[in-house]
Formats: sequence, structure tokens, C-alpha cells
Amino acid sequence: MRRLHGIVHGCLLAASSVASAANQMAVDADLLNAYGGADLVSIATGRAQPLRQAPAIASVVTRDDIRALGAHTLSEALVGVPGLHVSRSTLIYNPIFTFRGVHTQYNPQVLLLVNGLPMTSVFAGDRGNAWGSMSVDNVERIEVIRGPGSALYGADAFAGVINVITRSPENFQGTEAGVRVGSFATREAWASHSGSAGPVRIALHAGTLRSDGHDGRVNFDAQSQVDAALGTDASHAPGQVSRGVRGNDLGLDVMMGRWQMRMAMKERHDVGVGVGVASALDPDGTGKNRRWTADLGWKADDLSPDWSFEVLANYLHMTDFSDLHLFPAGAFGGAFPEGVVGNPYKWERHYGVSGSTLYRGWKDHLVRLGAGTGVLDLYKVQEVKNFALSFVPGVGVIPVPLDSGVTDVTDSAPFIRPHKRRFSYAYVQDEWSLARDLTLTAGLRHDRYSDFGHTTNPRLALVWDAGEGAVWKLLYGRAFRAPSFAERYNINNPVALGNPTVTPEKIETLEAAVSWKLRPDLDLATNIYAYTIRDTLRQEANADPTTGATAQNGASIDGHGMEFEMSWRATTAIQLSGHYALHFARDRETGEDPGGAPRQRAYLQLDWRAAPGIHVRPRVYWVADRKRQTARTGEAPDLRDPVSDYALADVTVMAENVVPGLDVSLTLLNVADAAAYEPSPSPGVVDDLPLAGRTWLLSGTYRF
Repeated sequence: MRRLHGIVHGCLLAASSVASAANQMAVDADLLNAYGGADLVSIATGRAQPLRQAPAIASVVTRDDIRALGAHTLSEALVGVPGLHVSRSTLIYNPIFTFRGVHTQYNPQVLLLVNGLPMTSVFAGDRGNAWGSMSVDNVERIEVIRGPGSALYGADAFAGVINVITRSPENFQGTEAGVRVGSFATREAWASHSGSAGPVRIALHAGTLRSDGHDGRVNFDAQSQVDAALGTDASHAPGQVSRGVRGNDLGLDVMMGRWQMRMAMKERHDVGVGVGVASALDPDGTGKNRRWTADLGWKADDLSPDWSFEVLANYLHMTDFSDLHLFPAGAFGGAFPEGVVGNPYKWERHYGVSGSTLYRGWKDHLVRLGAGTGVLDLYKVQEVKNFALSFVPGVGVIPVPLDSGVTDVTDSAPFIRPHKRRFSYAYVQDEWSLARDLTLTAGLRHDRYSDFGHTTNPRLALVWDAGEGAVWKLLYGRAFRAPSFAERYNINNPVALGNPTVTPEKIETLEAAVSWKLRPDLDLATNIYAYTIRDTLRQEANADPTTGATAQNGASIDGHGMEFEMSWRATTAIQLSGHYALHFARDRETGEDPGGAPRQRAYLQLDWRAAPGIHVRPRVYWVADRKRQTARTGEAPDLRDPVSDYALADVTVMAENVVPGLDVSLTLLNVADAAAYEPSPSPGVVDDLPLAGRTWLLSGTYRF
């Protein structure tokens, strides 16, 4: 707590100096309060409000931002968000959204929502093994919270929340179509239409994509180590990572009166497995993920002058298939002439209903009440493989061939059996205007789960609009991350056994922030934070090494840091913006940084209106000071050199109305073709993960 008090004191001192400078500005306070009104955010409280005054450290990426960046995936669209670094996992190169140093391979500590609905796979807590990227061609805006959000959103709103809001009949009318071509045989096409038929408003979207993926090279992998020990030559390393993907997207949004129905399908197939699921290059392995989502909502804010109501029913169905060669042909001294084959398939369905109401009848208060219930159902699994895992003294856990060869072991020895989790929750939130310029937001949510119990998470946020451009915030929040089914119920896998007694991870965060408009053309903001994570969930070696490792709640992690943002409109044609983030963390068990996440990250972006209809957006981002993951009790140390820093430069040039209705953009990523890597996990059985070299994308959008 002493560190937390010091952080708060430092922020108050900084804010005091800011207010002193701001008080010298002879500008009408009401006019200053209007600044940022165009940047509304709803993720902080559930209702739209100015971003600067929201009781959270939040960011918004608009559709215009996405177009100006030339982004075609969610990961690219988030590149400019302060405090967020998009890394890569060895698990099919899935994105790791690292908020404030919280970095794990499955990334369950971040809640990704699409139109407010979680995209989380209950099996591993990620977005599915074969996530295969998310297109942003049908995205209207992306709202991001850095910090805890469980008091409003429940499970997994732990280190951050990302809400992707798709286009609806409220956002646009007419028809648009686009194509995109680029490096690595990238080809994409999409079309959207929105219109009305009497009282019914409808929006449709369809898109298709394919890419061979970048050709980064890995010099050694897990099979390289086996080859060195056995004198064999089975590894595909040195070789290229597998990053291909094919896919389709469909979306339907229908509105009529108080009702709204949304349906969507995201399908990815032939997804390359990166460096291999077992960290051994697998050029032939692929993944496939298909998810259907549907929700039906009813909203009413005109039934009573003091009440607004909302009810939502939602459904998600996800299939996740992997056809893998965990190790290549000839692996383990020729014991596997066709390779180590593993094909795990999973089927999930999630469904639920929720309701909320906003009450305005209590003077100086906005009270929101909400409740919901649902089911997370891993209802079917299938596994076909040609190996079992066995402990060999002095070597560890290795695969051994099944006498029957490639065998369906779904009934006899699957990696997990079907499980179902039921949950319910209720929450209350009060936005209390203590004074005209001072608001206290207090919230409390209680969640109850059928398999691991219940948890209660509060939040407090004090926001002072000091006038003349300065806004101060002091925030406290507690959040939890639910154990995945893999962590509770995995079987027949001594590398990662489940433990039905594990409980949620927990985090407490204290933040202090100040933003100010130093001049009409200059906006600055900074925040400092500290958190403590308790009951971390990790695989830990069993006392009997022949039984492998089991999920356990472990030691605590302390973290603290700061984020600084600026935006300067130098002229009517030039705007400069950027941010810098600094982070420190310490695992109490080892006394070391947990590793994987960058301690420092900086981003600088220039928006230049070079001529009427011509926009140029160069940007550069720098990632530095990444430690290796430290070994805990029973783990092998990672003896590799620290992960190399990198700086990447991108640029997008967009021309609007080249002919009436046609916009064209060219994006160059990693212009200097710099070598850049994301860290592979300890103990380092595979090279670090190469990022793409110089890449180009040419896009065209036509509005009918």
C-alpha cells in the first residue's frame, strides 16, 4: 500500500502543476467541457459519455482511424492504443493482447467482446486455438479499457477489456464494397449494405479472405533439441513459420422499433500453426475455427421519464478443429515414421439472458441495476492420435507410439471430457454527481458459478472536471479471471493436467490519471497505476515427477507503471500524436520480472492532409526491455539472451474520391524491413517468433 500511496501522491502533484498551467488560460469552461464530446465511450459505465470524463482509463479507435491506418485485422487496428502491446503466441501465432505487462500464452486475462458478447473459449480461456485473425471491414469502432472491468463485465475483464462494435443501420446507409491485395498472396473482398423497408432497418455484410502468411524463418525448434540428443535429422528447422489462412465472414443486423437482432458467422480454415503447437515446425498442420453468434435485444427509454430498460438473449456456437503433426516424420529416433499425430476437436455452445435498467429519478444519481444467467457448455470433444505421453527418467515427458497407430481415443483416453458451467450474476452501479464538476462512480458485481463458487468485485472512480481543460481521475477496481476447463478438467496429458480445486485469479488495481487541454491545439494525458495479482494459475511440477504437472494457484505478482499520451494539431493539415508506456512487475516467489511483456513501449504517429482528399499517416513504434520468463520451483531456467528490442515504421497513403465514391489506400508495414521478434515461452525450446518483414497492402473501397 505504501507504493500505491506514493503513486497517488505523485499523480496529485503532477495534476496540481497541470491545473496551475491550465488556470492561466482565459477560456470559457463550458467550451472546454465540450472538447472530446465527439469521442464518446460506453464501455466504462454502459452508457455513452465523453471519453475524457469516463470513469476509466479508456481509448477509442474509430472507423476513420481504422481506414487511415490501412488496418485489415483487429491486431493492426489496436497498434496505437496506449498501454496495450499485441504479441504472438506459439499456439498458432494467436494474438496476445498484453495490457500493462500481463502476458500469458492463452491470454485469458483479457476480455474480448463483439457488440458486448464475450468471444472467450471456455476450454482454454482464449478466443479458440485457430482464431485466425479478425477482420475489421465491418467494424464501426473499438472501445478499450486498460485495467479491471469485472464490476461491470464479470469474468476475465481482468487486465483489460476490448469491445468491438460492428456497423449497424444506425451507422450508415447505402452500399459499400472493397477489395484488398498484398504481400504473401493476400486477397480479400467484402461488401456491406444498409437500408430500410418500412419500419425495418437492415444491415448486411459479407467478406472473404485468403493469405499465405509471412515467411519468417525459425532456426531451431523442439525437434532440433531431440535431434541433437539422438543424432537424428528429422526437424524442419531451419524453416519457415506456417501463417496461411482462409476464411469468410457474414453479418446481419436488423432493427425495428425497440428490437434489434444480430447474427454473425466468422469462419477460418487452413489456418497455419505458426511454429507448431508443440514448438516443432509443422508445415502441414492446420486449424479450423467457426463461430456463429446471435443476440436478440429489446431497449426502451420512453416508457417512463425516469427509467430505461434493456433485455438481451445471446447464443454462441464454436467449433475448433486442429489437425497436427506435433513432431515431424522420423521423430524420436524413427519411432514415429509418419510423425507424432494429434487431432483434437472441440464443440462449445454458450447461451444466456441478461437485463439491466437505468434509473434517473434520484437527484444527482444515475443508478444502473443488472442481472443475468447463462451456460458455458463444452458439449463434445473428439481426439485422434498415434501416441501416448510417458515419463522417462532423466529425460522427462515424451510421446511413445500407440500399438494401434493413429487411433480414435475419444472414448478411451481423451484430453478432456465434456463439461458444463452454469453462472449467474447481479450488479449495481451508481454515478453520483457530488458537485457540478465532481462525480463518484461506485459499482459492485456478484458472480456465482456452478463449478468453482462465487466472487464479488467492487469498483470506485472519482472524476473531477477541474475546468479549463483539466480532468483528474482516481480509480480502484477488483477483478477475476475464471479458471478454464483445461485448467480444471484436463486428463491424459501429464504436461498439463487439470485440477478441479483451482480457484479464480484475482487482481486489485489502483490508478490515478490526469488529462488536460494545455492549449486549444494540444492535449496531454498521463496515468500511473499499481496492481497486485493473487492466486495466479499456472502449471506446476508435481511432487512425483512421473505424474507431470498440474494446474495450481500460485504466487502473487506486483506491478506498477505509467502511460503518457499526447496529441498536437500543429496546423489544420498536420496532427502529431503518440504515447509512451513504462511498466515494472515482480513475481513474489522468484523476486524477478515474470517476463514476456515489454517494460517500455512508445508510439508516434503523424496525420498529414497532404492535399484535398489525400491523407498520409506514417507511424513508428518501439518495443523494448523484455525479460525472459523466470523459472519457478521445479522449472528449467531459460538461459537465452534477452529478447531483442525492435522499432518498426509503417505508412499509409489514402486518396478519397479518386473517382466519385472510390477511395484507394496503400499501406507499407515495416518499411525498413527490420528484423523483429516476439518472445517464445521458457525454457526456450524454439526460436523467438519472427514478425513479418516489409509488407504492402493495396485497398479500394467503392460507395454506391
